[in-house]
Amino acid sequence: MIRVVVADDQAVVRAGISAFLDAEPDLTVVGQAADGEAAVALVTSLRPEVALMDIRMPGMNGLAATTRITAEVPATRVVVLTTFNLDDYVFAALRAGAAGFLLKDTDPERVIDAVRVAAGGDALLDPVVTRRLIDHFATSPGPADAGRLSVLTPRETEVLLRVARGLTNAEVALALGLSPATVKDHVAAVLGKLGVRDRVQATIVAYETGLVRPGVV
Repeated sequence: MIRVVVADDQAVVRAGISAFLDAEPDLTVVGQAADGEAAVALVTSLRPEVALMDIRMPGMNGLAATTRITAEVPATRVVVLTTFNLDDYVFAALRAGAAGFLLKDTDPERVIDAVRVAAGGDALLDPVVTRRLIDHFATSPGPADAGRLSVLTPRETEVLLRVARGLTNAEVALALGLSPATVKDHVAAVLGKLGVRDRVQATIVAYETGLVRPGVV
């Protein structure tokens, strides 16, 4: 059973999200919070597998709460809900360790998938958020630090390149002529060598180092 804490300052939204999560046989909402401080307290005491976090909340917002949770309760994975006009928060929370980003108007099935993916140790980004991430680096590229990738083998670099473009392990395997199991091993090696938690963090490194450039296929 995947235990979830839902944090949102709107009671109706919290209730709605909790209802469709609780309707799934493998998911259960163990707590609800109306602000970031309450969310951190719940996660600290309940240690759920996933915290579903709104960003705009009174007092401690979701960004600060995400930073606290990923630092203090790393076993709990944070999936953040966002809106179009909060790009700066999106990138900051991803760097803080968020295991996923979804838009507020996403389908319930997508939220359910994100919770399951996060609980399994991976990450999921809404395709539109991925587009915003790419656009951000197109207009405000970070400093190139290609030397950070020197710890990777050529094959691991090829795998990272495709992961950063949004390919699944199966799609990477097909592109490189490898088995999915071998790709999974390469992805694990990439995460370990780069010192990142998941595919989202690895994607950020790929953009920041210049391995992937917006608009270049």
